[in-house]
Parts: sequence; C-alpha cells; structure tokens
Amino acid sequence: MSDTAAPTTAKDLRTGPGRLLVAVYGVFALAATARGTYQLATGFEEAPLAYLLSVFAGAVYLVAAVGLARAGRTSRRVALVSCTVEMVGVLVVGAASLFLPEVFPEDTVWSGFGSGYFFVPLVLPALGLWWILRIHRLDQG
Repeated sequence: MSDTAAPTTAKDLRTGPGRLLVAVYGVFALAATARGTYQLATGFEEAPLAYLLSVFAGAVYLVAAVGLARAGRTSRRVALVSCTVEMVGVLVVGAASLFLPEVFPEDTVWSGFGSGYFFVPLVLPALGLWWILRIHRLDQG
C-alpha cells in the first residue's frame, strides 16, 4: 500500500501520542530553523559550524515531523532514520560541546545535549524511536 493511500488505523504513527510528537517536532523544526537562519544571516563568521548545525537540526526535525505525520511503511522508515540521525546528532554534538567547547563558541540546538531547550532535544528522539518501534511491533503482531 502506498503512503498516500494508507488508511488511518490504530497502528498509525499519527494517532495518540504520535500527534503530540508531530506537534513538538513541528515546533522544534520551526524554532531551530529560524534560530539557525537568523544566526547565519547576522553572524556567520562568529560560529559557522554551530549555526549550520542548528539549521541542519531544524531540517531533521522537519523530516521527522513529516515522517511521523504521514501514514505508511515508507513514512515510518523516514521517521525512523530521521529520529536516529537526531539521536546521534544530539549525543555527538552534546558531548563535543562539553569536551571541546572551542569548537562550539556559540550554542546549537543540540549543545549540552539540548540543555538550552530543557533537554527536549535529547528526550524527543528517544520518544520518537520508542513510538515508531512500538507501532512497528503492533504491525507485526
């Protein structure tokens, strides 16, 4: 069944807690992209890596939101990959920002494991992965 023709079922990513995940991912996509774009436009030379990472994080959040919002196997895979990229990103950038602070003179969304955003960037991919894998298990059962 294609993504466009997939009916909404109880096993859909966009039901129940999935709706909240889509909303939070949408907000973070907007926030990270807007923040990073503004920072790139006004101070690229200050911290280009940090600002580019914020825009990248925004793109990852957007792809995750779309993957979670759409029905179907392909969308679930897109969401799974984007949540995994996000988890790796927040762990790597979070650790690097603590152990190599000179690399990140300015914060990114993922700096300090998302401490500037009350650690939501750390918790969000874990919840996203849990939800995707939970729904996948339901499809198998």
